[in-house]
Parts: sequence; C-alpha cells; structure tokens
Amino acid sequence: MIRVDLPRFGRFAAWRDAARQLATNRVDAASVTWADEDTPAGLFGADPLPPPGPHPVAATKDFLALAQTVASHSDPERWALLYAALIRLQDDRGFIANPADPLTDRLSRMAKSVRRDIHKMHAFVRFHELPGDNPRRSFGAWFEPEHPILEAAAPFFAKRFADMDWLIATPEGIARFDGAITYAPPAPRPDFPTDSSHTLWHTYFANIFNPARIKTNAMRSEMPRKYWKNLPETALIPEMLADAPRRVQAMREAGASEAPAFAARVTARIRQIPDDTPPETLEAAREQAGRCTRCDLCHAATQTVWGEGDPTAPLMIVGEAPGDHEDLQGRPFVGPAGQLLRQAMDQAGLDPAQAWMTNAVKHFKFTPRGKRRIHQNPAAGEIRQCKWWLDIERRMIAPRLTLALGATAAFALTGNRAPLTPRRGTVETALDGGPVLITWHPSLILRLDPGAAATARGQFAADLSQAARLMAA
Repeated sequence: MIRVDLPRFGRFAAWRDAARQLATNRVDAASVTWADEDTPAGLFGADPLPPPGPHPVAATKDFLALAQTVASHSDPERWALLYAALIRLQDDRGFIANPADPLTDRLSRMAKSVRRDIHKMHAFVRFHELPGDNPRRSFGAWFEPEHPILEAAAPFFAKRFADMDWLIATPEGIARFDGAITYAPPAPRPDFPTDSSHTLWHTYFANIFNPARIKTNAMRSEMPRKYWKNLPETALIPEMLADAPRRVQAMREAGASEAPAFAARVTARIRQIPDDTPPETLEAAREQAGRCTRCDLCHAATQTVWGEGDPTAPLMIVGEAPGDHEDLQGRPFVGPAGQLLRQAMDQAGLDPAQAWMTNAVKHFKFTPRGKRRIHQNPAAGEIRQCKWWLDIERRMIAPRLTLALGATAAFALTGNRAPLTPRRGTVETALDGGPVLITWHPSLILRLDPGAAATARGQFAADLSQAARLMAA
C-alpha cells in the first residue's frame, strides 16, 4: 500500500503532482492511501511513491477545474475518488461530461456543496476592527465553514479588502493578508473586540427587514442557524419576528404614503425604453445618448460619455470606452491614456481640436476593488449595442479617415475580430465603407514594461504620422 501525505495548505497542487506520478505507473486506486496532515499513521509500513512511469497522463480542463473544487470538500474519500477518476479518464475521456455516471454525479454534488459553502463564507464573514499602530487598519474574523475552504475562499477577500490588513481564523487554519495572503495552522478561536461596525450592521439589518414579507423557511435556508452565532445582526431576529404582526397591522392602518416629488423622474428613467428614432443633429444625439439604456452598462456608469471635437473634422479617432477619469468628467480622452494620445498627436502634426474624438462604447465598464474602479473590456454584445451611436456619429461627421485605437474600436468599425498585432499600421475598410487606420490604444502602452512600451510608443508615433500623411494627401 502506497501512502501519500498531503499538506494542510497547497493540498490540491500536492495531490495533482502525486496523482500524476502514480498514474504514469497506472497504480490502481485501491493501492493508494491519501492522508491529510492530521491522519494518524497506519499499523504497518507504507510503500514509497514510485518514480515516474512509462505511461503518459492527460487530463481535461473541465476535470482539473472540478478536481480543484472537490479538493476543498470535507469527505476523506475525495482524494481517492479524484484519483480513480483520473485513472479512468485515461481510457474514457468523455465520462466526466456524463451527468448520469455515478462517479461524475458524486464529484459534481461534492463540488456543488463546496461552491455553496464558499458563497456562504463570502456572505457571512463579519470583521472586527483590531487595535494597532500600523498606518493600515487591521481587522479579524472567525468563521466555521462546513468544508476546508479557507484557501479557496480567501482570494475573494484579498481583492475585496485590498486596502486593509486582515485575518480570518477557522477550525482549518488562519489566513492573513498584509498585501499578500499567508496561511498558518489553526489556533483557538480569537477573542475579537466588539467595534462600531456591529452597530452599523444592526442598523442596516433592521432597516432592510420587511415584516410583511416574512418567510422563515427561506430565511433559514439562505442564512442557516449554524452561522448565527458569528453574525452580530442575528441577535435582532427573534425580536423582529415577534414584533412583525404589530408592524404589519400598523402599516395597514397607515395606508399608502405619497411618493416624493422626484419619484416620477426616477421611475421614468428606470422604465425608459430605448429610443430607436435616429436624431437629426449631433446635439440631439448627445442628449438622446445621455438617456441610453440599450445595455446594462448604463446602470453602473456615472454618465454617458459622448464624442467631442470639430463636427466638420476630416479625422475621427475611436477608442474603446471611457475610463475612470472620463466617466467622472463626461469627456473622452481626459485621463492618462488621453494625455498620451494628445501629446503624440501634437508631435505628429495632428491638432486634437481639429478631430472628432469618441469611443466605441459610451459607458464606463469596471469592477469595484476597494475604493478603486478597475477598467474592464466591453463584451461583444455591449459593443454591438453601442454601435448604433457610433454609426450615428460617423454619418454626421463623415470623416475622410478614422483612427481605430485598439481591438475594440477595430472590431466596432470593421467587424473583424482578428488579432491586432499583424493589423497594426494597416488601413482596412470600415463596415460603412470608409478607410480605418489601426493602431495601439494608448492605455496599452501605459501598461507595458519600459522596453516594450518604448517599442509600442515608436509604432504609435509612426501610425499617427501615417495618419497625418494620409490626411494631407
């Protein structure tokens, strides 16, 4: 019998390496004992892990994703089941996609249980502020998951709370973050101090509680009682449930209240149906685009960022989408990428004031990360929805030449989704028939390392010079 000892943390990577080595020898699953760090030694000695064997081993991406999730399950048989699936996969690569297969079904149910447990941890961790002299605030939390999910769940908190130091203690171990995540063995439950955030949680929870819509079974399903002892707001639940009938009766007796004066305007904006009537002027188009709800980006962005510049300009510059600066100011190309673009245009002899500058997508798409908003590339569907506005701009501006900055602009203008590198510096035909010169987006240049950025800057400058020559011809 071969015994494989897996560490408390990094266990999936350790299992994967050992399983691959065993599978190259086609070692039978029944001949392997998978032991966690706390598994006691057997009564008899164990054979060592054999050296790599002669048989090649292959695993699909779907299986590896499933295995990484199942690795966080509490079932002690999980490693043996995963290894048995890996061995079987060598001869039957399709079984893992068959939901009726007993092994696939069991692994899938285990993965579903792990994902649900991770979701509960993300929802029900409550941090307590810790005293300290560090410039960054520090917080701590205790959580008791159903499965050993600390490694799988911790990266979420590192992204969500990147601006603070924190630790999350569980019976499995402790995760600490001070710019990077580290893990430590378990320790007794810390005695965290009560802080002012608990009062905020009480206030928030009490205000979102609707006594007229009580469904206790649904409440317990979404917030199981086993988590209540670590949630400060749950102390209010018994009193709120007991008081619910009185509050409902009071609501009935009070009757409907009058909506505030601004409610009609808000409701009209939410319910607005996209206006597909083409505007007759650029100013009308700007005003109409300010109410656009053609895609969901309008709900998170601050405002529509319409194009600006000379409406009689022979040159149109099309970027990807507004960034953080553009979203806040309501103007295109005013952030760092826009400053680089305007500087390069000046050096190439192109006057930014004599061009029409706009974006393929008119709303800022982002992911919140702490206090920052991290730019995201628009999806193909969002680009297609916003092309309605870009087409209007192009009909009204009627440029002799269009400069496409980046892959999103190139796709919106030409319909071609081919890689940008071989196309950069070339002139293609737009869907409406006009010439389109393709180049890098200046934001890409700002993200590159110094050596690559210098090369890209030179190419960008050459493309702008080419645009100036084409305009002068």
